Amino acid sequence: MNVFVGQDLPTFERMSGFHAWNRFAAVNDEFVPIHMDDEAGRRAGYAGAFGMGNLQVSYLHAALRQWIGDDGRIVSVSCQFRAPNLRGLRTIVRGRVVAVRDEGPETVVDVELSSETEEGTVLAPGSATVVVPR
Repeated sequence: MNVFVGQDLPTFERMSGFHAWNRFAAVNDEFVPIHMDDEAGRRAGYAGAFGMGNLQVSYLHAALRQWIGDDGRIVSVSCQFRAPNLRGLRTIVRGRVVAVRDEGPETVVDVELSSETEEGTVLAPGSATVVVPR
């Protein structure tokens, strides 16, 4: 795999809403009222119900997996939650390679990435380290 500093990762997109949140909650036993009920979200100070933070992490992970394929390895992923993922928003994960280095038989790549709305509001900025096939 040819990787270089400044390379953009392919984007990964999902629509935010109860359908995706419900499936994620079912798998992770995360039926929390602020993620399922608009009134509970409003009582918590938001515009309504909003998606789980860990769902944002899974979107970052999915974008990396889509890019590196089955032969690559995700070493680490981290992010900060900055804004709620409200229902009806298109969530887009973007990433850029910031470092590439050979470590023994592996090519290790550092990536800056973030999930954001189509309007550009950053939901969860983060970083990752992956190993890509040579």
